[in-house]
Amino acid sequence: MAATSTCLTLTILVILGTLIYNTNNVSAQCGGSLPALISECSQFVQKSGPTIPPSPGCCAVIRTFDVPCACKMVTKEAEKFVSIQKTIFVARSCGVKLPAGLQCGSVKVPPKAMK
Repeated sequence: MAATSTCLTLTILVILGTLIYNTNNVSAQCGGSLPALISECSQFVQKSGPTIPPSPGCCAVIRTFDVPCACKMVTKEAEKFVSIQKTIFVARSCGVKLPAGLQCGSVKVPPKAMK
């Protein structure tokens, strides 16, 4: 089980670091630290599994990013491993404002659900 988790984390590191665009471009253009983002948030945006609320640590890291900027760098390759819908859920759960209609990879951000 631990080996699977480590492998998945490494896979997400590679995806976010190189397939989204590349680590230097994402960090330089959109702020934040990709290694910290991957360490704290990867479990919440995996393609498989249920949608679960992010941890306080994940939220602290994701708030250091310009998420709309990072959305523009998501590739089809990254979307094979990372759920954009879960990423939107995580960002919004952390208080990050994502305007409806923003293109995030192949997904247009939907309006925020009414409560």
